[in-house]
Amino acid sequence: MPRTKSMGRAANGNGTIRKKTVTKNGKKYSYWEARATVGYDLGTGKQIQRSVTGKTQKEVRQKLSQIVVDLDEGTYIQPSKETVGAWLDTWVDTYVVPNVKPYTADSYRSICENHVKPALGRVRLEQLTTPQIQQFYNKLQREKGLSAKTIKNVHGALHKALNQAVKIGSIRHNPADACDLPKVYQKKSRPWNRKKSPGSWRRFKGTPMNCCSWSLCSPVCGRGRSWALPGTA
Repeated sequence: MPRTKSMGRAANGNGTIRKKTVTKNGKKYSYWEARATVGYDLGTGKQIQRSVTGKTQKEVRQKLSQIVVDLDEGTYIQPSKETVGAWLDTWVDTYVVPNVKPYTADSYRSICENHVKPALGRVRLEQLTTPQIQQFYNKLQREKGLSAKTIKNVHGALHKALNQAVKIGSIRHNPADACDLPKVYQKKSRPWNRKKSPGSWRRFKGTPMNCCSWSLCSPVCGRGRSWALPGTA
């Protein structure tokens, strides 16, 4: 009986691992490479393969196993060369500008241009990590001298941009989720005290404002309550 050629396709995730050697500047370097089938071109029917490399066979095997898991779970994302900077431009123009007021859009764009892109703009979007973002925030505080509130605003913009990237499937998760931000401390307001402001107290004495100044010195009268006092409108 003559042999027949199988027309079936190999299952996604099937891969091969091999050791490769390259020569650079007269020296030979060895590394391991794995190639896995991650899909098929709809037009030609040819296999789409993903290549991963590593220093050891174990490292490459782990990467290959992760690709197989992602394919089985439907979470596999095709590698992209898109950078953080390019995505921020797309995010602002496509998702921010049409949905917010011009002033707000300008604020987001300013944060991206002046803070995020100079530090992280060249990093590939899919390779951006939580430690990279955390180090970025730390430098903004320690080296740039930015306030905790400003860093919080920077985080807000970057976090929203990365959330949108997750929604459209460019990345699996938001690396900014696990970052720690510096605490924002609010100054406590204190009522006016006549003992600590003798000059002001003397100016009020003997005038219609005398009773008001006494009221303002009361512990129960703080900021925002003097509007109800007669003569203070």
